[in-house]
Amino acid sequence: MKTILIAILLGFAVNYSFAQTEEKDEKIIADSEAAKVAFLKDDPDMNSFFEDSYGYIILPNVGKGGFGIGGAAGNGVAFEQGTHIGFARMTQLTIGFQAGGQAYSEVVFFQTKEAFDRFKEGKIEMAAQVSAVAAASGASLNAEYIEGVAVFTRTKKGLMYEASVGGQQFKFREK
Repeated sequence: MKTILIAILLGFAVNYSFAQTEEKDEKIIADSEAAKVAFLKDDPDMNSFFEDSYGYIILPNVGKGGFGIGGAAGNGVAFEQGTHIGFARMTQLTIGFQAGGQAYSEVVFFQTKEAFDRFKEGKIEMAAQVSAVAAASGASLNAEYIEGVAVFTRTKKGLMYEASVGGQQFKFREK
């Protein structure tokens, strides 16, 4: 009897945790769709990146803050050839002159299958040489891939003063 009760309680706990993950994933997907619409509203020409890249990730809600040492993190959705295949997690650590906090959206485009595979394997780490382009009308017309990666950001709220160095790391989780 005790074993049956433990099994039932464990089953409820597992189902609850899966339901929580599923709800979070659905929210991330919905937020990513809204972020894509906002990026394209700011810069309709960015559509060529969405259409021509091998894959991309959309991180709709990235939080960033710092004072001397800073960090950022966000979750998003991964697309391979236009098809949703999984989820992405970005973390960032910076050091240098910085103060404040902000929320932003980020989209990372991968020009080739090889670049996208590096992302899926956790081998994409963006450092100072890969700078993000602020989404604005026409900004994507002059944007270029660096080592197969192009990054766009869109500030949502907050203010951050920053002259720092650091990098972003990505993790991939299948759908």
